[in-house]
Amino acid sequence: MSLRSFLSALIVGLLLAPLAGAADRPPTNLRWTGDHWTAWDPPTEFPEGSRIHVVVPGDTLWDLARQHLGDPYLWPQIWEKNQYVLDAHWIYPGDPLVLDLSVTPMAPLDESAGAAGMEGAAAGEGEEGTGQATATAGGPRFDPAASGPPQPLGYEDDIYCTGYLGEEDETFALAISGSEYQALSPRLPSEQGTAKEGIFGLVDTVKYRMDVGDIVYLDGGESSGLAPGTLLTAVEPQQALRHPLTREPFGRFYRYLGRVRVLSVQETSAIAEIVHSCDGMAVGARLVPFEAEPVPLARRSPMRPASDPAPAEAIVGAPTIVWAFLGAVSIAQDHVVFIDRGAEHGVSPGDVYTVYRTNREGFPPVVLGELAVLSVKRRSATARILESRFPIYVGDRLELK
Repeated sequence: MSLRSFLSALIVGLLLAPLAGAADRPPTNLRWTGDHWTAWDPPTEFPEGSRIHVVVPGDTLWDLARQHLGDPYLWPQIWEKNQYVLDAHWIYPGDPLVLDLSVTPMAPLDESAGAAGMEGAAAGEGEEGTGQATATAGGPRFDPAASGPPQPLGYEDDIYCTGYLGEEDETFALAISGSEYQALSPRLPSEQGTAKEGIFGLVDTVKYRMDVGDIVYLDGGESSGLAPGTLLTAVEPQQALRHPLTREPFGRFYRYLGRVRVLSVQETSAIAEIVHSCDGMAVGARLVPFEAEPVPLARRSPMRPASDPAPAEAIVGAPTIVWAFLGAVSIAQDHVVFIDRGAEHGVSPGDVYTVYRTNREGFPPVVLGELAVLSVKRRSATARILESRFPIYVGDRLELK
């Protein structure tokens, strides 16, 4: 690298460094493991015959997926195989990564079938002008078969910084009971009486919403199963919801606020550090065990054409969008929504649905767009809008693609 290139790169790095979010800071609780420093707890034994890669400086899961799997977008599969890595952004030189993964190659293209397909497409263009025909007249025209390389269906924040729909009266065994900032304001000798609390916590709290690096206190310790290094997700119960079609109570929205890592524990209390923050968290936030959820991958196919919707009877009683993140009313591409189907209905991460709106009587449903499921709970699922032709609203119906 020339001196000019080096100086240019250095200047760009210095300019961009302040823009890095607080959530991108590396973990601070590094410890000496074997012969290197790491924030994680890597395994020391592996099944016989395992293919192991020892991380070296400069490695990323993205580059390792490109090098060993032939596609950088397959990095979540390496992460899922090495679940001791709690944050995919940070891997440490000396840590072992299991690479016992294989990618099924795509079948070679049948040239004769391709020619027939071209003829069918030409016929469709002459008749409908859409180019979406994939079969002979009288047969199905829409082909949902996936093609192309696997692609991530969303981003980590779509999973870790949104929330979930749960039961209306869910209980939580742990909560943030205090912070260092509640003891930093000056107290005069003449002050008497009990502490006063307002809508933003104790009136003498120096900082209300806390962020990455802040120290908090938890209302559970060893007796609650906590140990140093335990990761917990902070949750804030929000509004109760009714189903948009039946108006029956459906549950409550619980928003994810970020993560805390336990630093030290006592019998009934613990000290923790905020290691990931979505929009800050306050004293009183509930806590649940952190569960790593890789972003699902899928091979994409074209959205169902407007000229070939599902029949109206196919979406009677179909899955429904029941809530949009942050209460959005007019929903479009990249918005996160929640649907009224979950694990007990057979829904899985990576499922793709066509979004419909019911039409006037006697008219076919209107194709609005497409969404993909990212995370699944018992009765609901979190999804991301992949494409939209028109604004999408709570109450619109879904058909599995």
